[in-house]
Amino acid sequence: MTAVVALTVVFLALIALTNGACSGLAAWSTTLGIGTVLAVWRARRHSRAARLVPFLPVTVAAALTATVCIPTVPTARQYPPALPFVATHHWRLETGSRVAVYHYPPSNAASRHPVPLVYVNGGPVRGISVLDHRFLQLLARRGHDVYAYEQAGGGRSDLLPMGQYSIDRSVRDLAAFVDRLDRGKADVLGFSSGGVVLTRALADRGVATRLHRAIIAEPGPMDGPTAQLTEPKGRPSARALAPAMTGPRSTHLPRYGVAFGLMRLGLLTPDTGLIGQAEGANAFTAADLGSDTASAYCARDAHRIPAEDTARNFSFSPAASLRVQQTVKDSPSITRRLGQSRTPAMLMIAECSSQVRRWATEILAHDPAIKRTQHMPGVGHHMWNGLDGNNDRAAAVVTTFLRDKPAPLPNSPTRDEIAAFLRGQDQEADPAVVACGCGHACRSELRR
Repeated sequence: MTAVVALTVVFLALIALTNGACSGLAAWSTTLGIGTVLAVWRARRHSRAARLVPFLPVTVAAALTATVCIPTVPTARQYPPALPFVATHHWRLETGSRVAVYHYPPSNAASRHPVPLVYVNGGPVRGISVLDHRFLQLLARRGHDVYAYEQAGGGRSDLLPMGQYSIDRSVRDLAAFVDRLDRGKADVLGFSSGGVVLTRALADRGVATRLHRAIIAEPGPMDGPTAQLTEPKGRPSARALAPAMTGPRSTHLPRYGVAFGLMRLGLLTPDTGLIGQAEGANAFTAADLGSDTASAYCARDAHRIPAEDTARNFSFSPAASLRVQQTVKDSPSITRRLGQSRTPAMLMIAECSSQVRRWATEILAHDPAIKRTQHMPGVGHHMWNGLDGNNDRAAAVVTTFLRDKPAPLPNSPTRDEIAAFLRGQDQEADPAVVACGCGHACRSELRR
């Protein structure tokens, strides 16, 4: 048994050293060779009848480690089937990206808003969830002409070569998408990593000229210095309280457990030779996200977390996601350029956010064009989650800003309140606001 463990450790070390070359076969054959040489040397000490005994652990180790080298899902990209409630279009952008596009035209002609609204989802490199699609439908019912696209490599969008994924490419794709709309300036709602794309777009004068208004919802870190910030976070999430996610996990299989685990540890690069980008995206399941999903909900919602997506629609490329995140971490500060932003913007921060709060407040501190901040009560990172009218509350916040109407919530935190907000001295949410979701002003908005 000791020999089997030792050879397995050698195999994993070689996987890391060779970056998984040849689907792991380079490490496997080298490990087999080392084990065979050692078995021959040990066999010399045994009698003729027992000389095969040292080869037994080598055989067992070879069989176990071979499972890391054999794909169990298709290695060519298998895209999710079409959604039954919205048509999927594919647009080739000027950047070269071919992205899946969804359009929800305004269903309320009386309240039609003339400026198109573009949604940039989180992930990064994740398909748009069914839960998000429902929220986009709600915004369309509020009179917005809503467009959404799955970023290159995510959902039904085509993959890019691994070396082409970057946060800058994502920003260029957003600019190219607005150009392709050919409707003049567009409003943009960026959520989570989509909020990072939008923030960096605001810091790019050439891209910002295409934007009418910007809503940055629960953003990740906007640049390398911000990515180093780790505290504080919002009120407790459901991460440690929610039941474990059910369903098949690719990480329970040796090949994908090793690949995704070593990538997460930084011991394999996103362009590893162990598994290709397409195979990794085909293999990864919603259950592989583990407690990450629960961390997007308040602790009190731990036992009623909604299904965010269907198994057939779920799509996530872990390697491409890590690649994009790494380009953010490696990027220099954008605060000087962000300080020149003139696009009216709003920041949305969740009460039970699993995001580091300074990721949001750094944007607030350095973007002089942020006109409004809405600290959303009673919700976690995924603010439009279908629970307790949260979708209506989020839609009211979005709609009032885009139409330049009074905010349904207090403008909080302001720039002057950032320090107190980070110390956790922000006031408890008004019970009436939590009950309605937005207070008196929001109640009137919800009746409309």
